Amino acid sequence: MEKIFIALLALSATFSSQSIADENDNAGKFTALDVFDLEYATDPQPSADGSEIIYVRRSNDIMTDRTRSNIWSVMADGSENRPLLSGRDNYSSPRWSPDGTKIAYLSATEGSSQIYLRWHDSGQTALLSNLRLTPSNITWSPDGKWLAFTGRVEGKRPTLARAPDKPKGATWAEPMHIIDAIRYQADGRGILTPGNTQIFIIPSDGGTPRQITHGKFNYGGPLSWSPDSRKILFAANLHDGWELETSENDIFAVDISNGSLDQITSEPGSERNPAYSPDGKMIAFTKQANTRIMFRMTYLAIMDVNGDNEKILAADLDRPAGSIKWASNSKNIYFQYDDHAVRKVASADLNGDITALASGLSGTSLGRPYLSGGYNVSKSGLLAFTFGTSNRPANIAIMDNGQRRVLTQLNEDFLGHKDLGEIHEIIYNSSHDGQEIQGWYMTPPNFDPSKKYPLILEIHGGPSLAYGPGFSAEFQRFATEGYVVFFDNHRGSASYGEKFSNLLHYKYSSVDDFADHNSGVDAMINLGFIDKENLFITGGSAGGIAAAYAIGLTDRFKAAGVIKPIVNWLSKSLVADSSIGQIHNQFPGFPWDHVEHYWKRSPLSLVGNVKTPTLLMTGENDRRTPISEIEQYYQALNLLEVDTIMVRVPGSPHGIAGRPSRLNAKVDNIMAWFERYRTNKE
Repeated sequence: MEKIFIALLALSATFSSQSIADENDNAGKFTALDVFDLEYATDPQPSADGSEIIYVRRSNDIMTDRTRSNIWSVMADGSENRPLLSGRDNYSSPRWSPDGTKIAYLSATEGSSQIYLRWHDSGQTALLSNLRLTPSNITWSPDGKWLAFTGRVEGKRPTLARAPDKPKGATWAEPMHIIDAIRYQADGRGILTPGNTQIFIIPSDGGTPRQITHGKFNYGGPLSWSPDSRKILFAANLHDGWELETSENDIFAVDISNGSLDQITSEPGSERNPAYSPDGKMIAFTKQANTRIMFRMTYLAIMDVNGDNEKILAADLDRPAGSIKWASNSKNIYFQYDDHAVRKVASADLNGDITALASGLSGTSLGRPYLSGGYNVSKSGLLAFTFGTSNRPANIAIMDNGQRRVLTQLNEDFLGHKDLGEIHEIIYNSSHDGQEIQGWYMTPPNFDPSKKYPLILEIHGGPSLAYGPGFSAEFQRFATEGYVVFFDNHRGSASYGEKFSNLLHYKYSSVDDFADHNSGVDAMINLGFIDKENLFITGGSAGGIAAAYAIGLTDRFKAAGVIKPIVNWLSKSLVADSSIGQIHNQFPGFPWDHVEHYWKRSPLSLVGNVKTPTLLMTGENDRRTPISEIEQYYQALNLLEVDTIMVRVPGSPHGIAGRPSRLNAKVDNIMAWFERYRTNKE
C-alpha cells in the first residue's frame, strides 16, 4: 500500500510539474482564454467644455460568454478614469444634456431596453421610460426639455383564410404565418413581424412618450434637432415602392407640435445624415447617387435650411464622407473618411477647404482588422476619438494642440507582457493588370527570418470593405501557432477611391481579384521566409466567396477554410435578406435573365476543378449567406471525393464570431483543419 501511495504522489507531482510547465509556456502567448480579457473603448462623448469624456467600455464576460457594455469617464488630462455605470448589466449610448448636468443612456437593467437619466453631480439615476419597443438614436433637444428617439412599432400580422373555431380546451398547432411584405427578413432577427421604425419624443423630466411620425415607412436616425427645439431632421424613403428601392432617401423635418412633415430634398439618390447648423441657417448632410453600381461615392454637402443652394464640399477628396458634425461656430463641419486603410477625421469650411485633424481611428473590431472607430467633438472644439494600434484594441484619445494624446490603457494589464505577432506592410502589383495592391502580413512572436513559416491568406468580406493594420484577435491566434498571416485590400476594397472600388463591378468573384490575392502570395514567398509547400487560404462572407473561387482556379493551397460563403448566386440571390440590393447593384439584371452571368460569378461553377481539402462553416440561422450555400458545396465536394468537412454553428446568424467562445471556436476549427494537412512541422 505504501508503494502505491508513493507512486501516486510521484504521478501527482509529475502532473503538477507538467501543468506548471504548460502554464509557463503559455504565459507570454496570446491564447484562446485571452480573448475573454480583451476590452475596448467606443462612443466617446466629450463634455461641452472639453474637460471630461464619457465613453462605453466593452469587455468580455467569461462566465456568460457575452460582451458587456459599461459607461466610464476620463478627464481630458488623463486622470480619473472611473466607472459611472458598471456591473453585470449593460449600459450604452451615453448622451450629455445640453447644460452638462445629466446623462441620458440606454439599459435593460429592469428587463427591457429603456431610457435612463443619471445626475452627474450626485450619481443618482432614474428610469425615464417604460417602453414596449427598443429605443435607439436618443438625442437631446437644445433646450434640454425633450429626448427624441427611434423605435420599431409592430403592426398587425396579415391574414388570409379564417380558421374554424376550435373546441374548448383543444390544443391545435400554431397558426400559419402569412407574409405579404417584400422585406420580410433580416439577418440576426429572422422573419420580421410587421412594423416600421418611427420617431418619438419624451419629456426629459419624465412623462409619456409621444409618437410623432406615422405610416408604413421607416423613419430612421440619426436625428437632429433645430436650435429652437421645435423640429427634428431625419432621412427616409417615403416612396410607395420603397421596399424595392435600395438607393433612395430624402431629408425631412417633422414639427414636434403637430407631426407635420416638410420635405427638404427630393432629388433621385440618397440624402442622409442631416444635421442642423447651430445657428439654424444651414443643413449638412451626405449625398449619394442612385446609380446601380457596386460602389457609390458618398459626398459631404450643405444647403440652406429650406433646401436651397445645395453645395458639395470636398468634391475632390474621392473618399466617402461620414459621421458629420457641425462646429459650434457654424463655420466648419467635421467628418470622417477612410484613406488607404487608415480612418481619419478632418474639417471642411463652407468653401470646401479641408483641414486634417486626426488619424488612426481603429480598434473597435476585435476579431478581424476591419476599419473601425469613431469620434466626437465638444462645443469647445475638443476632438475625442477611439485610437487603436496593431497590438492594442481601442483606447480613448484626444487631439491636444495638434498632438494625439492617449488617455486610457485598457489592455496594458495583460497584453503588456504578451508576445504578440507584428504587422508589416507589403505593396505589390497584381499579375492581372499591374494594379498596385496594399497588403500586410503578421509574423509570429519570436519571428526568425532565416526560418520557413506556413502562410495563411485571409480575405476580407464586403467586398467593398477594407482591412487595415489594426488589432485582430483571430490573426494573433494564428500567429501564436506559428503561421504568417497575409491579408490584402484587393481591387474593390474601400478607402482607395471610387475607381478602385468599382474595379469589381459585375465581377465578384472573378479571376481579377484572384490575381490580386495570388500575386500577394507570390510576393510573400519572395520575401524568403515562407514555406511555399504550406500555403493555406481562408476568408469569411465575401472573403469566403473569394476563397471558394480561388480553389476552383488553383491547387497551390494545402487546405482551405471557406467561411459563410455564397457558392451559387442563382440559388442565393432570391432567398437572402440582402437579395434586393445585390440584384440591383451587383448584377446586370434579374437572375432568370442573366443565368450565365450569375453562374460565372459562382464558385460552384468551378467546383469540378477543386482538389483542395476544404472546411466549410456557416451559422445555422444565417440569412445573409444561408447555410444551404455550404450544403451545396459540401455535397459537391463529397461527390468529387475531395476531403471536406462541414461545421454548422448552432443558433448563429451571419456574425458567427459574435460571442467570445464562438470567435475561438471559429479559429480553433480552421487551425485544426490546416494542421491536418500541414507538412514539415517542427
